[in-house]
Amino acid sequence: MYILHEMQTTANGTALVPPQTFSDRNQAESAYHTALAAAAVSSVTVHTVVLMNEHGNTVKREFYEHGAEAGE
Repeated sequence: MYILHEMQTTANGTALVPPQTFSDRNQAESAYHTALAAAAVSSVTVHTVVLMNEHGNTVKREFYEHGAEAGE
């Protein structure tokens, strides 16, 4: 099993998108990359996507930083 977590952090705090679960790794990675595509162009200060297995081990993790805090 794979669990996809998405976190969106702004100056006001962090919002957690409800996790998604997948039994197939290819489907999980497809959803992971779809979420990253949205994160790449979002206006959220820090937009993080994490794919984990059922044991809590990180399979993949990436984030994007946007705005003045990211040096823009």
